[in-house]
Amino acid sequence: MKLSLLFSEPYRKIAKDGLWDNNVVLTQNLALCPLLAVTGTATNGLGMGLATMVVMVASNAAVSANRHLIPSEIRIPIFVLLIAALVTLVDIFLNAWMHELHKVLGLFIPLIVTNCVILGRAESFASRQALMPSIWDGFMMSVGFTAAMVVLGAAREISGAGTLFANASVLLGESFRFMELTIIPEYKGFLLMALPPGGFIMLGFMVAAKRLLDKKAAEKSSDIEAAPLAEPQL
Repeated sequence: MKLSLLFSEPYRKIAKDGLWDNNVVLTQNLALCPLLAVTGTATNGLGMGLATMVVMVASNAAVSANRHLIPSEIRIPIFVLLIAALVTLVDIFLNAWMHELHKVLGLFIPLIVTNCVILGRAESFASRQALMPSIWDGFMMSVGFTAAMVVLGAAREISGAGTLFANASVLLGESFRFMELTIIPEYKGFLLMALPPGGFIMLGFMVAAKRLLDKKAAEKSSDIEAAPLAEPQL
Protein backbone atom coordinates (compact mmCIF):
# COMPACT_ATOMS: atom_id res chain seq x y z
CA MET A 1 0.00 0.00 0.00
CA LYS A 2 1.53 3.28 -1.11
CA LEU A 3 1.82 5.92 1.61
CA SER A 4 0.48 8.59 -0.75
CA LEU A 5 -2.75 6.59 -1.03
CA LEU A 6 -3.52 7.39 2.63
CA PHE A 7 -3.76 11.07 1.71
CA SER A 8 -6.31 10.49 -1.06
CA GLU A 9 -9.85 11.75 -0.49
CA PRO A 10 -11.51 8.35 0.26
CA TYR A 11 -8.86 7.41 2.82
CA ARG A 12 -8.90 10.87 4.42
CA LYS A 13 -12.68 10.61 4.79
CA ILE A 14 -12.37 7.18 6.42
CA ALA A 15 -9.80 8.60 8.85
CA LYS A 16 -11.93 11.66 9.66
CA ASP A 17 -15.01 9.49 10.25
CA GLY A 18 -13.16 7.14 12.59
CA LEU A 19 -11.37 9.81 14.59
CA TRP A 20 -14.08 12.44 14.86
CA ASP A 21 -17.17 12.67 12.64
CA ASN A 22 -18.37 9.10 13.30
CA ASN A 23 -16.39 8.35 16.45
CA VAL A 24 -17.49 5.09 18.05
CA VAL A 25 -17.90 6.61 21.52
CA LEU A 26 -18.53 10.33 21.10
CA THR A 27 -20.87 10.15 18.10
CA GLN A 28 -22.30 6.64 17.88
CA ASN A 29 -22.37 6.07 21.69
CA LEU A 30 -21.50 2.40 21.21
CA ALA A 31 -19.34 -0.03 23.22
CA LEU A 32 -20.26 1.76 26.45
CA CYS A 33 -20.10 -1.41 28.59
CA PRO A 34 -16.31 -1.88 28.37
CA LEU A 35 -15.82 1.87 28.13
CA LEU A 36 -17.37 2.59 31.51
CA ALA A 37 -16.15 -0.58 33.19
CA VAL A 38 -12.42 -0.53 32.47
CA THR A 39 -11.57 3.15 32.08
CA GLY A 40 -10.83 3.68 35.75
CA THR A 41 -7.28 4.40 34.61
CA ALA A 42 -5.76 5.53 31.32
CA THR A 43 -3.63 2.37 31.23
CA ASN A 44 -6.67 0.09 31.35
CA GLY A 45 -8.35 2.15 28.64
CA LEU A 46 -5.26 1.88 26.44
CA GLY A 47 -5.00 -1.87 26.97
CA MET A 48 -8.67 -2.49 26.13
CA GLY A 49 -8.44 -0.17 23.14
CA LEU A 50 -5.39 -1.96 21.73
CA ALA A 51 -7.04 -5.36 22.19
CA THR A 52 -10.14 -4.12 20.37
CA MET A 53 -7.96 -2.62 17.63
CA VAL A 54 -6.30 -5.97 16.90
CA VAL A 55 -9.67 -7.72 16.65
CA MET A 56 -11.31 -5.00 14.55
CA VAL A 57 -8.49 -4.71 12.01
CA ALA A 58 -8.15 -8.49 11.69
CA SER A 59 -11.91 -9.06 11.38
CA ASN A 60 -12.30 -6.34 8.75
CA ALA A 61 -9.42 -7.82 6.77
CA ALA A 62 -10.78 -11.36 6.97
CA VAL A 63 -14.34 -10.36 6.08
CA SER A 64 -13.25 -8.21 3.15
CA ALA A 65 -10.86 -10.82 1.78
CA ASN A 66 -13.59 -13.49 1.85
CA ARG A 67 -16.64 -11.33 1.12
CA HIS A 68 -17.34 -13.10 -2.19
CA LEU A 69 -17.22 -16.53 -0.52
CA ILE A 70 -19.57 -15.80 2.40
CA PRO A 71 -23.25 -16.56 1.65
CA SER A 72 -25.35 -13.51 2.45
CA GLU A 73 -27.99 -15.64 4.20
CA ILE A 74 -25.61 -16.75 6.96
CA ARG A 75 -23.13 -13.88 6.95
CA ILE A 76 -23.93 -12.68 10.50
CA PRO A 77 -23.23 -16.03 12.21
CA ILE A 78 -20.02 -16.33 10.19
CA PHE A 79 -18.95 -12.82 11.22
CA VAL A 80 -19.63 -13.60 14.89
CA LEU A 81 -17.73 -16.90 14.68
CA LEU A 82 -14.77 -15.17 13.05
CA ILE A 83 -14.72 -12.39 15.65
CA ALA A 84 -15.00 -14.95 18.47
CA ALA A 85 -11.97 -16.83 17.15
CA LEU A 86 -9.91 -13.63 16.99
CA VAL A 87 -10.98 -12.58 20.49
CA THR A 88 -9.99 -15.99 21.83
CA LEU A 89 -6.50 -15.57 20.37
CA VAL A 90 -6.18 -12.09 21.93
CA ASP A 91 -7.40 -13.42 25.28
CA ILE A 92 -4.85 -16.23 25.26
CA PHE A 93 -2.06 -13.83 24.30
CA LEU A 94 -2.90 -11.39 27.10
CA ASN A 95 -3.17 -14.18 29.66
CA ALA A 96 0.21 -15.57 28.63
CA TRP A 97 2.24 -12.39 28.16
CA MET A 98 0.43 -9.65 30.11
CA HIS A 99 -1.13 -11.59 32.96
CA GLU A 100 -1.46 -8.65 35.38
CA LEU A 101 -3.33 -6.62 32.78
CA HIS A 102 -5.40 -9.69 31.88
CA LYS A 103 -6.56 -9.95 35.49
CA VAL A 104 -8.00 -6.42 35.17
CA LEU A 105 -9.43 -6.74 31.66
CA GLY A 106 -10.00 -10.48 31.60
CA LEU A 107 -13.74 -10.34 32.22
CA PHE A 108 -14.27 -7.86 29.41
CA ILE A 109 -11.98 -9.36 26.76
CA PRO A 110 -14.53 -12.10 25.84
CA LEU A 111 -17.20 -9.40 25.65
CA ILE A 112 -15.39 -7.95 22.63
CA VAL A 113 -17.21 -10.68 20.70
CA THR A 114 -20.50 -8.90 21.39
CA ASN A 115 -19.07 -5.45 20.70
CA CYS A 116 -21.54 -4.11 18.15
CA VAL A 117 -18.88 -1.80 16.69
CA ILE A 118 -16.78 -4.69 15.38
CA LEU A 119 -19.76 -6.57 13.98
CA GLY A 120 -21.21 -3.34 12.59
CA ARG A 121 -18.05 -2.38 10.69
CA ALA A 122 -17.74 -5.91 9.32
CA GLU A 123 -21.34 -5.80 8.09
CA SER A 124 -21.61 -2.19 6.88
CA PHE A 125 -18.11 -1.65 5.48
CA ALA A 126 -15.77 -4.64 5.20
CA SER A 127 -18.34 -6.92 3.55
CA ARG A 128 -18.82 -4.32 0.78
CA GLN A 129 -15.34 -2.85 0.29
CA ALA A 130 -11.91 -3.93 -0.93
CA LEU A 131 -9.23 -5.21 1.43
CA MET A 132 -7.07 -2.11 1.98
CA PRO A 133 -9.94 0.36 2.63
CA SER A 134 -11.44 -2.19 5.05
CA ILE A 135 -8.17 -2.52 6.98
CA TRP A 136 -7.84 1.27 7.10
CA ASP A 137 -11.45 1.63 8.29
CA GLY A 138 -10.92 -0.91 11.06
CA PHE A 139 -7.71 0.79 12.12
CA MET A 140 -9.09 4.34 12.21
CA MET A 141 -12.33 3.35 13.93
CA SER A 142 -10.35 1.54 16.61
CA VAL A 143 -7.90 4.44 16.96
CA GLY A 144 -10.84 6.78 17.60
CA PHE A 145 -12.26 4.28 20.10
CA THR A 146 -8.90 3.87 21.85
CA ALA A 147 -8.33 7.63 22.01
CA ALA A 148 -11.73 8.17 23.62
CA MET A 149 -11.05 5.41 26.16
CA VAL A 150 -7.62 6.81 27.04
CA VAL A 151 -8.93 10.38 27.43
CA LEU A 152 -11.85 9.20 29.55
CA GLY A 153 -9.57 6.96 31.61
CA ALA A 154 -7.06 9.77 32.11
CA ALA A 155 -9.76 12.20 33.25
CA ARG A 156 -11.21 9.66 35.69
CA GLU A 157 -7.79 8.59 36.98
CA ILE A 158 -6.59 12.14 37.62
CA SER A 159 -9.81 13.19 39.35
CA GLY A 160 -10.22 9.88 41.16
CA ALA A 161 -6.69 9.11 42.29
CA GLY A 162 -4.44 12.00 41.25
CA THR A 163 -2.28 9.75 39.05
CA LEU A 164 -1.85 9.20 35.31
CA PHE A 165 -1.01 5.96 33.50
CA ALA A 166 -0.65 4.02 36.72
CA ASN A 167 0.91 0.58 36.13
CA ALA A 168 1.81 1.49 32.53
CA SER A 169 4.89 -0.72 32.89
CA VAL A 170 2.57 -3.74 33.24
CA LEU A 171 1.10 -3.04 29.80
CA LEU A 172 4.08 -1.67 27.89
CA GLY A 173 7.12 -2.98 29.77
CA GLU A 174 9.60 -1.61 32.32
CA SER A 175 11.05 0.90 29.84
CA PHE A 176 7.71 2.78 29.95
CA ARG A 177 7.67 3.27 33.71
CA PHE A 178 8.40 6.96 33.09
CA MET A 179 4.77 7.33 31.99
CA GLU A 180 3.53 6.57 35.51
CA LEU A 181 2.95 10.06 36.89
CA THR A 182 1.61 11.47 40.14
CA ILE A 183 -0.34 14.52 39.04
CA ILE A 184 -1.68 15.55 42.47
CA PRO A 185 0.67 14.54 45.34
CA GLU A 186 -0.94 13.32 48.57
CA TYR A 187 -4.36 13.34 46.90
CA LYS A 188 -6.86 11.18 48.77
CA GLY A 189 -9.01 10.65 45.69
CA PHE A 190 -12.60 11.19 44.61
CA LEU A 191 -14.23 7.76 44.78
CA LEU A 192 -17.14 8.62 42.47
CA MET A 193 -14.81 9.10 39.50
CA ALA A 194 -13.32 5.63 40.00
CA LEU A 195 -16.78 4.01 39.89
CA PRO A 196 -18.97 3.44 36.79
CA PRO A 197 -21.24 6.43 37.63
CA GLY A 198 -18.16 8.64 37.37
CA GLY A 199 -17.61 7.23 33.91
CA PHE A 200 -21.13 8.25 32.90
CA ILE A 201 -20.57 11.77 34.22
CA MET A 202 -17.21 12.23 32.50
CA LEU A 203 -18.51 10.71 29.26
CA GLY A 204 -21.37 13.21 29.32
CA PHE A 205 -18.88 16.09 29.52
CA MET A 206 -16.88 14.64 26.62
CA VAL A 207 -19.93 14.19 24.38
CA ALA A 208 -21.15 17.69 25.21
CA ALA A 209 -17.71 19.16 24.44
CA LYS A 210 -17.60 17.41 21.04
CA ARG A 211 -21.06 18.64 20.10
CA LEU A 212 -20.14 22.17 21.15
CA LEU A 213 -17.01 22.06 19.00
CA ASP A 214 -18.97 20.68 16.05
CA LYS A 215 -21.56 23.42 16.45
CA LYS A 216 -18.93 26.16 16.53
CA ALA A 217 -17.19 24.67 13.48
CA ALA A 218 -20.49 24.55 11.56
CA GLU A 219 -21.30 28.16 12.47
CA LYS A 220 -17.84 29.29 11.39
CA SER A 221 -18.19 27.43 8.10
CA SER A 222 -21.62 28.94 7.42
CA ASP A 223 -20.34 32.44 8.20
CA ILE A 224 -17.50 32.01 5.71
CA GLU A 225 -19.90 30.78 3.02
CA ALA A 226 -22.33 33.64 3.67
CA ALA A 227 -19.67 36.36 3.63
CA PRO A 228 -19.94 38.50 0.44
CA LEU A 229 -17.05 38.48 -1.93
CA ALA A 230 -14.84 41.52 -1.68
CA GLU A 231 -15.19 43.97 -4.56
CA PRO A 232 -12.10 44.25 -6.74
CA GLN A 233 -9.98 47.31 -6.10
CA LEU A 234 -9.62 49.65 -9.05
